[in-house]
Amino acid sequence: MKKQPENKNIFLTLEHLLQFEWLNSVLNFKIGVQKSNSVLSGRFTSRLRGRGLDFEEARPYVIGDDIRNIDWNVTAKTGQTHTKVFTEEKEKPAFIFVDQSATMGFGSTHKTKSVVAGELAAISAFKILKGGDRVGGMVFKGEDYDLVTPKRDRRNMLNFLKKIIDANNIIYDYKAFDFSEALKNITGKLRNIITHDYMVIIISDFYRYNSETIKYLSEMSEHNDVVLIKVFDPVEVQLPNEKITLSNISHQIQMNGKQKKTREDFTADFESNYDQFKSEIEKYNITLFKINTVDKLEEQLIQLFTRFNPR
Repeated sequence: MKKQPENKNIFLTLEHLLQFEWLNSVLNFKIGVQKSNSVLSGRFTSRLRGRGLDFEEARPYVIGDDIRNIDWNVTAKTGQTHTKVFTEEKEKPAFIFVDQSATMGFGSTHKTKSVVAGELAAISAFKILKGGDRVGGMVFKGEDYDLVTPKRDRRNMLNFLKKIIDANNIIYDYKAFDFSEALKNITGKLRNIITHDYMVIIISDFYRYNSETIKYLSEMSEHNDVVLIKVFDPVEVQLPNEKITLSNISHQIQMNGKQKKTREDFTADFESNYDQFKSEIEKYNITLFKINTVDKLEEQLIQLFTRFNPR
């Protein structure tokens, strides 16, 4: 791997990613009762109507509930039949997919999308491992990928972070690739790893997606909790009111943000694309939220997990 400029906003280092371990003690990722779709929550609790488990709450009785779980004390006080709800702790292995392909190398002001994606993956991995669950993932590099099998082992997690760093450090060595073919190869591999009861976190700009992408996500969500984190740069949403030059090192294009219609069309295209994608995946109870490259990541996460109101 050739040496890259030491700029943590463009190229990741292990030292930089290790700094995010402190978020374990600062942020509380539990949203009320810890549900299976609570992102980054480590071990999760499922709500069951069973016996011999931890009591969670009493709620109104509905037809089909086990009559052995009726809470007679609450029933007597309220005059309405209530049943006990219990919780059971289960292992929740996690698989983190991190996009480090060429489109993730863009950043207009502060960090690139690829750096933010690496930071999110590190935060997720630290939180999951601390919760006692297995964690691993895949690093997508465009024409290739690196795969780390989920294990309950810090060395395995650090190996995963190093794979992200290696991919990030060569992100501008762009080679054209067939996205549909790459997706086919990836999904074939993932089907052998992600079986059921996984927490699957996919971090990408979702710049490319098609009906096959949606189809695979829907299949995955049937037996797993799937969370999509869209990383975006503000310039992808709204052009600045000035002439700007965008470059991918080998090519440059100029855009005139002073033209109102150009700015409006640009914003409308982004919002339409996002809304359509969101509408499609929400049919399958998949969670989607956005993280930008400009605002402080920890502040965005605090706000997100305090209100958990993805837009």
